[in-house]
Amino acid sequence: MKNNHNYTMSFRRFASRTSIRPLLAAAAVFIALAVTGPQIWMHGSAFASTPKAEASRPQIPVQIPVKKPGAKRNKQQQPNGGVTRVRVNLVRLYVTVRDKHGAIVQNLDKKDFRVFEDGNEQTISFFSKDMTDPITLAMMIDSSGSQVDLLDAEKQTASRFLRDILHKDDLAMVVSFDTQVNLLADFTDDQQILHSAIEKAEINAPPDLGPTNLNQQGTVLYDAIYQVCRDRLPSETGRRALIILTDAEDEGSNETLQNAIVAAQEANAVIHVLLIAEREFYFQAGMGYGGGTVAREMATQTGGRVISIRNDKDLDKAFDQISQELRSQYILAYYPTDTTANGGFRKVKVETTTPGLRVLTRKGYYAPGRSER
Repeated sequence: MKNNHNYTMSFRRFASRTSIRPLLAAAAVFIALAVTGPQIWMHGSAFASTPKAEASRPQIPVQIPVKKPGAKRNKQQQPNGGVTRVRVNLVRLYVTVRDKHGAIVQNLDKKDFRVFEDGNEQTISFFSKDMTDPITLAMMIDSSGSQVDLLDAEKQTASRFLRDILHKDDLAMVVSFDTQVNLLADFTDDQQILHSAIEKAEINAPPDLGPTNLNQQGTVLYDAIYQVCRDRLPSETGRRALIILTDAEDEGSNETLQNAIVAAQEANAVIHVLLIAEREFYFQAGMGYGGGTVAREMATQTGGRVISIRNDKDLDKAFDQISQELRSQYILAYYPTDTTANGGFRKVKVETTTPGLRVLTRKGYYAPGRSER
């Protein structure tokens, strides 16, 4: 890459001494772009730019207003500038309800729900159980050394899941993460592109996976979540979900667990973790395993689930459960009574008037006015 850079700079110096400088300068930029390398999201860097596949996607049903694709969040678009502003923001919740046996309940109506924000009951302005709301999925595959014996099964089942779950107007992207975050396919509805991207995932780890090198191996799970939620999901509409196949052990991320969760909450994205951990790997390395706690925290705070995987059959069942859940959500929305744009976190709780039912949704959201990092 250094030689390419020198060539481009020499080309520009030549152009500055000729009468066709604008034309040659443009050509230099073209050459520089043509020789860029593979798409890798390194720590602290911006995402590599990838053209999105052509996919016509209508707006979400009109009864629930949403921002158009590509629109910035309100807190980014309208800085306070010392002026007090009152913003009326629709808070939108995707809700899954299960009975005491774990079965999904799909026959509830608006009157069966109550919504609270910071302990204050809110008026439900919009309600729907129409599952035409498009789904935007990020399939995230752990390709670190701890997954060396599981990756092939993960790839096969992930491809099947995307074939089954994606309907008209749905989009998916594929990311792998190990010592770095790798964009394998940007949002598309093309199944062949998605399948090929999943097949590209490969283990990235040093040859010696013993105790002395394990800490050097790196699994930047938090960075991967943060970058997907901050740099890709905000421009997409519909239900947003991260399906993460991992042991949930992070080693070497620049971002913290809390930052990753906040990014998902701000993107209104649900995190589902398929917890795939070979305990023997950590036992041989002389390390304890604590990924389960991390996985539960991410899922609980965003309204998702953690499903432990022990074999290929568990993997198939887990994807089936996530697929059913994504297709069986209620949509509740309300205008919060607190209209202050203070950027604070507001706790949200959804209850049903029917005893014995369990409600799964995100735990809260950040009000407008939250400053960017």
